[in-house]
Amino acid sequence: MDSYIALDLETTGLRPKMDRIIEIGAVKVKNHQVTEVFSTLVNPQMQIPGQIEMLTGITTEMAAEGMSGEEAINRFLEFSEELPLLGHNILFDYSFVKHKVVNMGLTYERDGVDTLWIARNVLKNLESRRLGALCSYYGIASGTSHRAGDDASAAHELYQHLRSDFEDSNPDIFKLRPLIRKVKKQGPITISQKLYLNDLLKYHRMELDIQINSLTKNDASRLIDRIILEHGRIKR
Repeated sequence: MDSYIALDLETTGLRPKMDRIIEIGAVKVKNHQVTEVFSTLVNPQMQIPGQIEMLTGITTEMAAEGMSGEEAINRFLEFSEELPLLGHNILFDYSFVKHKVVNMGLTYERDGVDTLWIARNVLKNLESRRLGALCSYYGIASGTSHRAGDDASAAHELYQHLRSDFEDSNPDIFKLRPLIRKVKKQGPITISQKLYLNDLLKYHRMELDIQINSLTKNDASRLIDRIILEHGRIKR
């Protein structure tokens, strides 16, 4: 694979259907050469969990200054053209992008190469095959760990090392493969859900750490059920 997009995301959690993107980093490679980079913070319209702030260094205030999710995805799609994707556990990043793209009413199908999967096949004796450990192994200057732009660049450099060392003897594991993730479009929160949720919050004197208008219909349903379970229904 001579041309590709090395991609990395930072997110509020591990569940593409429920959690949100807070940073996109990507490196465009054509004919083995880096030709362009893309990096942006993304406003998740919610409070970033404390453990994510500690891991990434991205605060709620920083992310709030970023692009909207829709703008960030549109910019990324324009940047990435139709090129295949590369990443360390690339299906994770692809899944988040695809959920967002599908909810925007678009389609998104890509082939990709996973440096984690390659490393697990050819570097079986290493204690860890996490991106940071592999960067240390190859002497790659990995920048700031758990920041999307630096991790995307590190994945690109790691791929070049792995390819140089192992592609001739293991060509099959370097082949492009379809990235498979089935996603159904999630509609936005309904007017009736919004009204009832606001009534629940007033009744229980609660505040949310997420913007109500950013919820999907399924998000709102889960949130309403959780509030009722923990605090009870509205008593008229």
